[in-house]
Amino acid sequence: MIGRVLKSTGSWYEVAGEDTLRYACRARGKLRLEGYKESNPIAVGDQVQFEPLGKEGIITEILPRQNHMLRQSVKRTGHASVLAANLNQVLVLATLKQPRTSLGFIDRVLVSAESFRIPQVIVFNKKDLLTADEVAELDELTQLYQHIGATVLIISAQHDAEVETVQLQLQGKVTLVAGHSGVGKSTLLNRLLPGLKLATGAISDYSEKGTHTTTFAEMFQVNENTFIIDTPGIKEWGLVDMEPQEISDYFPEMRNLRLSCRFGSRCLHLNEPKCAVLDAVEQGTIAASRYNSYISMATGEDTRQ
Repeated sequence: MIGRVLKSTGSWYEVAGEDTLRYACRARGKLRLEGYKESNPIAVGDQVQFEPLGKEGIITEILPRQNHMLRQSVKRTGHASVLAANLNQVLVLATLKQPRTSLGFIDRVLVSAESFRIPQVIVFNKKDLLTADEVAELDELTQLYQHIGATVLIISAQHDAEVETVQLQLQGKVTLVAGHSGVGKSTLLNRLLPGLKLATGAISDYSEKGTHTTTFAEMFQVNENTFIIDTPGIKEWGLVDMEPQEISDYFPEMRNLRLSCRFGSRCLHLNEPKCAVLDAVEQGTIAASRYNSYISMATGEDTRQ
């Protein structure tokens, strides 16, 4: 039988079968996707072949993926952690305060998605907490990210009308939701799926960071064609298997300029002469924050943000 993986705990997998029933499955042997060093070869969203055994089952094969989202494994050096597979879009939930989401983190998620040409959505939550200056900053960030092709929504997850804008964006798609702990992921998902009742965590007064409330990635079905994948609150996002020469290709504003550089696709946009990207940064047509994120990724400095 063919099924879709809804939840993975590392040893057991909840699989929705084509008969609409759900099975608790284990993997047969050591299943691996050829060419990947993955700490979790079976990911949420994977299409798998399995043998039903009552209410349980044995996964015998992972079917080819359309795409997936990877990040560097926190526990195993040199290995990738697959957050989810077969996605229609990636949604980054971010906040400007309580806690503040680093732009480096947002950019790393966008680059990971762009490497598979997965459309990207940024939802800025907790707008009701912002001062006038912070609202102005958010306006600038909205223009910045819309300019590079991302969809940007600004909401307070407490307001029904604003949650509805997110619902419309999710409709008919499989969406991975990623963000730091404390940005309101569980609160938003509870509003989108009232029967879910995910635990929500308080913000630490000391660190202004959230507490982890989600342990494993899990897919939830909103309706027949709409699925949301919730992920654990992510502190760090390490890139996987990306050479410095290719990273700029996943920054749309840099990709569009690379052939104008003196050294063409060989240009790393660091200190090369007649570099169109460096000129654009100096002129302000490429945002300094985006270029700083690129430098971090391309040089290996502060590799986890």
